[in-house]
Amino acid sequence: MANDKEMISSNLTEMSLALSKAEPDLVEEFLYSLFTPSEADEIAKRWALVKQIAQGTPQREIAKDLGLSLCKITRGSRELKKESSAFKRMLELAGLEIPAFTGRRRTAARPREAEATAATPS
Repeated sequence: MANDKEMISSNLTEMSLALSKAEPDLVEEFLYSLFTPSEADEIAKRWALVKQIAQGTPQREIAKDLGLSLCKITRGSRELKKESSAFKRMLELAGLEIPAFTGRRRTAARPREAEATAATPS
């Protein structure tokens, strides 16, 4: 099995170098040729989830929107939080603005918290 790891690593390195030198249209055509339609769909959804996590979209909303498991979304979130995150660097290379990412961001109180706040006398 060690030989498989070496083969995988060398081929990914070779493809990465070729992709870094190619025009975007060629890269897109190559990816559609390389992946089956369902694999291309899965890869595109994973990229979309990383963008949504970086923008602070709640994980459950992403799961519902993209039809992905919370496990995949949590993994993406963990990767994005890493100090030298490849996800973050790739988002920047794609020209996307990334707010200071700190993980899960809440924009409104949960229903129970809102009820408790309303029930508390001023």
